[in-house]
Amino acid sequence: MSNAPKYFMYFPGNYRWSAAFVNMLGTAAFGGIDISELHKIGRMLDGKSGDDDEAWFDACVKVGNEVQGHAEKFRSRYPASAASFYLRACHYYQMGERFRTPKDQRALDAYRTAVECFHQFVALSETKIEIVEVPFEGKKLPGYFVPAQNAKSSRPPCVVFFDGLDITKEIQFLRGVPDLVRRGISVLVMDGPGTGEAIRFRGMPLRHDYEKAGGACFDFLQQRTDVDDKRIGIIAISLGGYYAPRCAALDQRFAACVAWGAIWNYYGVWKKRIDAGFKASLSVPGHHIMWILGVDSLDAALHKLEPFRLDGVVQKMRCPFLVVHGADDEQIPLRDAQALYDACGSADKTLRVFTAEEGGAQHCQRDYLSLGTAVMWNWLEDKLLRA
Repeated sequence: MSNAPKYFMYFPGNYRWSAAFVNMLGTAAFGGIDISELHKIGRMLDGKSGDDDEAWFDACVKVGNEVQGHAEKFRSRYPASAASFYLRACHYYQMGERFRTPKDQRALDAYRTAVECFHQFVALSETKIEIVEVPFEGKKLPGYFVPAQNAKSSRPPCVVFFDGLDITKEIQFLRGVPDLVRRGISVLVMDGPGTGEAIRFRGMPLRHDYEKAGGACFDFLQQRTDVDDKRIGIIAISLGGYYAPRCAALDQRFAACVAWGAIWNYYGVWKKRIDAGFKASLSVPGHHIMWILGVDSLDAALHKLEPFRLDGVVQKMRCPFLVVHGADDEQIPLRDAQALYDACGSADKTLRVFTAEEGGAQHCQRDYLSLGTAVMWNWLEDKLLRA
């Protein structure tokens, strides 16, 4: 037992599939899964190879179809029941689709169905959610504005929430957004360039100058009468540990910043992964990086990743800054979190490292999601509500 992992692995020895399962399990607190449905996916994958992403996709979509079917039966008479089933169906579709690259018609159809399911959840849920479009360089970024509950004023604070390399605004919603809005903080949950609908349906690949997208979201919120534009924060997860600090450092209108998982030199991360033949722990297939950047070779991907570095950028940050990282993160080393923290120019900055003993030591606290979000949301309460 001494060599056993300190965290749950549904598929022993298979990092990517196990990480995805733990990612899904963690969302139970926010309505993302039912253990019976998730275990059904696991049973279908029993004995399958960790490289058989066709089997992964088929299992997730099959269960997604079943769960959506329940939602459709409930919809007319029992909308409250239907809403929760639509939300989980969306999650299964998207978690199946994220391993399927390049994106063929089956993948895009599953993704479109997932978004439709989330929109049904929006229509039927008691949680108020606004489907929004943020103007951006002649196009529009898709998002959801989730207004604060229990707000102390008519113009409460708001947090812009970007995703990472392979997450989406719908999956982000399941990472604690319902809890954050209950605290009196609104959330703008976004698909930025390179993620979600933005890349699949709107032709927006990943780009290094994320402050342009962050600034567009700030401009959008500034025009609303239900947001205090002096208390707008920004958070982003995983690769978003590059997006959020860059946005806050180069657009100093943001009042607080959280890097949910640190990034320091993303070019260096992928150079090591490519040189190692993708034998390192990855959350997605290695060729995902080419698709998300809109290139056709790994050399071209590395060239595009050259400017994805925060040294020389985060020194310009002035707002309160929180970096959260897992001590045993197998995707991004803890030393990168320390480098990011050390370089940040903010006088008010915190590095919170989660250990295996307390939980949350894995990438973006996937192994104890509710603790990770509680710590971050507590910090945002202090900086945006009580400061």
